[in-house]
This record gives sequence, structure tokens and C-alpha cells, in this order.
Amino acid sequence: MSRTRFVTLLTLTSLGALSGCERKQEPVAPPAPPTTASAPKPPGPKPMTPEQLSHFFRPTPPAKNAKPAPQDTEAQVALGRMLFFEPRLSKNHDVSCNTCHGLDTYGVDNKALSDGHRGQKGSRNSPTVYNAAGHIAQFWDGRADTLEAQASGPILNPVEMAMPDERRVVATLSSMPEYVTRFREAFPSEKKPVSLANAARAIAAFERGLTTPSRFDQYLAGQHSALNEAEQRGLHLFVVTGCTTCHNGPAVGGTSFQKLGLIEDYPGLKDAGRFDATKNEDDRGKFRVPTLRNVERTGPYLHDGSVDELPTMVRLMAKHQLARTLTDAEVEDLVAFLKSLTGELPPREHIAAPPLPPSTKKTPEPDPS
Repeated sequence: MSRTRFVTLLTLTSLGALSGCERKQEPVAPPAPPTTASAPKPPGPKPMTPEQLSHFFRPTPPAKNAKPAPQDTEAQVALGRMLFFEPRLSKNHDVSCNTCHGLDTYGVDNKALSDGHRGQKGSRNSPTVYNAAGHIAQFWDGRADTLEAQASGPILNPVEMAMPDERRVVATLSSMPEYVTRFREAFPSEKKPVSLANAARAIAAFERGLTTPSRFDQYLAGQHSALNEAEQRGLHLFVVTGCTTCHNGPAVGGTSFQKLGLIEDYPGLKDAGRFDATKNEDDRGKFRVPTLRNVERTGPYLHDGSVDELPTMVRLMAKHQLARTLTDAEVEDLVAFLKSLTGELPPREHIAAPPLPPSTKKTPEPDPS
């Protein structure tokens, strides 16, 4: 047999074998019957290392170990806690900070729009006060640079607490001897310690201790068993999908302003967002990115509280911010991860309503007008 004929025969035989044309064919097994059980999910990705995660996130300090910030004192924190629960800082003596930012309900009231003076409603959802100290700014439009600036705003807002002016605030607080003493202890170097500015400073000092560490923080520290497989898959998806572009840092958000409908226009958006504060046309439709810590407990969502369900919110953000259509399985894993951000509230003795000073004959009467 010539070499050329041998090679040709070998090639044809090999092709026949690859196509299943052997002389003796084994019987083909019948196809497996269809099953109604869903296919098991593939094993999750390898746990991300603390070094990898540190590019996106930072742990939040344990609430039980939270100490006053360097600029705060224990006297200021104690006073701030009282003022946070003080309804007499409102015109009709019926609205306090805690009314809209319930500390036992993760810093919100779970309403689309909160009830203010005489039941009036604003135009934006009340964001949580937990983990807010590290935000780039306060309020949805970022009009307050600091916690102090934010704390005084609602007191004088005619829709919220509706105090007519700072003079009325000072008269109310000064009418109660215990508050006068506590302001003097909290701000000992000032000649007139009772002021709206110092009330805001005290409230801010109290709010700086409102942190909620969660299992996610344990995971960030390298304890991989802190998150289950679904939560780890969700975390991996959260990172590779690009969610960390906006939701990063200790609060998993709050570090930037972003346009709602960045990739695809968000339907029905009328709120001008940060434009209201800056009058810069580039800021139209931008909002401060909310923290995702405790997001499972802080709905409804968005600046107007228009979205009730967390899975729906996840789909909307993927579509309008990232041009991504998520599968049901991806949504399930992402929600599982987001639920791992639900944290531990501070000790009860720190967030429960404290005893408040009694009113005196000099305390201004409630004014429902």
C-alpha cells in the first residue's frame, strides 16, 4: 500500500470514529425524563479577600464600642439624645426628630413621605439617620454639608417642625432649668450656651454614634462563614455588575451624587434633585446616593418613596443606572447580599427615649396654626 493511500484511509477512519460511525455502536440511552425541580445553582465564586473588598468598602465601628468623636463630649451626646426626642422643638409640641427617624425602626418611619406640622407632607422621603455621619452631605439634594447643618433645618422648616424662628427655639429651651444646666455642661466655654446652633451640635454629636455593624463587617474582616453561599454570590455580582461605582465606603453609599436614570431615563422624574441646592444645570436629576446598610428595613425607596419592594428596586437600579437586565436568580442573590447589610442597632439604653424636663409656666404654649 502506498503511503498516500495509507494516510487517506487513516484520515477517513478517524473521521468516521469522530462522527459515531464505528462498526459496533453501543445502544444509545433514552433521554432523561423532564423534571420539575429547578437545576441546582452552580457553586459560588471564591470568597473575596479583605484586600480585594477594601477597594470598595470599609467596615463600620461596632455600636457597643462607639465613643464620642474627638469634637464631641459625653455631655453633648447626652443632651443631643434628649433633643432628638424633644417634641417641644416643634411649633405644636408634637413632632420630634424621632417622629420621622425612628431609632427603633432603623432610623426611618417607613412612610413614602413623613407627617410634619399639622400633618403636612414634604416632597421627599425621610432618609435614615443611621450611619449618616460619613455621608458626603445630608438631605437628598446635599444642601447641608454636615450633620450639624442638617439637624437645625427641620426645626425651622414650616412643613416639618415649623418653629417660627431661632428666638422661639431658645425661649423654649431656656424656659426649662434642666436644659439650661445641660447646655452649660455641654458647652462650658460659651457665655450663652443655649442656642439653636448648639442644639444642632448636640444632636449631631448623638447621631455620630448611630452605627449598625452587620455580618458583612465580619466578612470584611476575613470571616468568610459570616455570609452564606447566596449572599456571597450576591456580593460578587454586586461588585462585577458595577454597583460599587455608587455604593461604596463604610455606609455602602452616601459618598457621591449620581443622576437618577444615568444610562436610561427614569420615567416620571420631576424632582430636580441637587439642582435645587446648587442651581447648576449639571446637577439636575442628581441625588445623594443613599446608604444600603439596613436597606431591607428602610423602605419605601428612592427620594420620593415611590418603590415599595426591594427586588423591584434592584431591577430598576440595574436597568436605569447600569443598562443591565437581571435574571430572577441574580435578583435573588443580590437581595440576599443586601439583607446581610441589616445590622445590629445600638444598645437600647442609647436609643430609647430618655426622661425629658417638665415644662414650666414660662414654656411657650403649643401653636397649631
